[in-house]
Amino acid sequence: MLPEHARGHNRSLVLQHLYRGGLQSRADLARATGLTRVTMSDLVADLIDDGLVVETGRTEKGRPGKPAILLDINRGGNCIVGVDLSETGVVRGAVLDLDGGIVTRSEAETDGDDDVTAIVARLVLELVAATDIPVLGVGVGTPGIVDLDGRVLSAPNLGWSDVPLRAILEAASGLPVIVANDANVAALAEHSFGEVVGDLMLIRVGLGVGAGLILGDAPVYGGHFAAGEIGHVVVGTDGGARCACGKHGCLETWLSVPRLRAALAETTTPASRAGVLRAAGERLGIALAPVVGALDLDEVVISGPVELLDGPLIEAAVDTFRARTMATFHGGLTVRMSDLGQDIVMRGAAAMVLSGRLGVS
Repeated sequence: MLPEHARGHNRSLVLQHLYRGGLQSRADLARATGLTRVTMSDLVADLIDDGLVVETGRTEKGRPGKPAILLDINRGGNCIVGVDLSETGVVRGAVLDLDGGIVTRSEAETDGDDDVTAIVARLVLELVAATDIPVLGVGVGTPGIVDLDGRVLSAPNLGWSDVPLRAILEAASGLPVIVANDANVAALAEHSFGEVVGDLMLIRVGLGVGAGLILGDAPVYGGHFAAGEIGHVVVGTDGGARCACGKHGCLETWLSVPRLRAALAETTTPASRAGVLRAAGERLGIALAPVVGALDLDEVVISGPVELLDGPLIEAAVDTFRARTMATFHGGLTVRMSDLGQDIVMRGAAAMVLSGRLGVS
């Protein structure tokens, strides 16, 4: 480890304690981190100069000696731009504060003939122009397989193959950009701002279907960056509709929002509507069972339109999953809808930037 690596680690350590622990003095931080007071004093001075930490006042009297100066993350001094590409026909974006709260939001419509990368770049510039404080970075959640350099290797639903999305947006904005699969980004949001109880799989249902995995508090990407790509797994042996990837009967053909809405539009009664939703839920349960059995997960969280997913669909998924796994070991698995709503990907983008730029999670 080089000295600059150690210093970067120590900076992240201090920021993490302040981000999660709230107001603390330099002495409090030195005790919590195990760093010397001299090292802590130097680190804090640098962080204040960089606009990342602020002094907020002094401790109340109640112990001997001079009241200590309290420190906090400069929560109002920087912001983050988050972008969500997971929905059909629209690109959604927001300016977020460092706690993942939405400050300003905007969106732009797309259709099949549009240059989506150009639309995203314009939206990012619009959001940057809407804030008068420094932007820490831009986070983007997109469908498809994304490598660690922010290159979208494959996104069939967007018609993308080998698109250097991070490089395109950095060139357009002049800002640091982090790009990841939308389901992985949503899983980070659930881990950072939700009520996670352990190892997690988050299933993101939108333009496509994908899953994000967090095991031992760390995201799982896989050797080819395709961990969680359950949308293009064929579920069942009875064929099915043709998928954007070219196969027939992929999970996305049953569960993606456009496919679900199209199937429901052809129903005429509440019973036939419930039948469509239960059939999709059964296919989700078929896909879930071997994953949960292999990884022994604590919970599965589903994110997407509540009016489609909550109710008959999720009930059928749970019933199918339980019929295909060992009740002794997996009977206690929690399957629930996310409480983070439609902003989950943008909030996950904020968590991604905080982690990538400050080492805070």
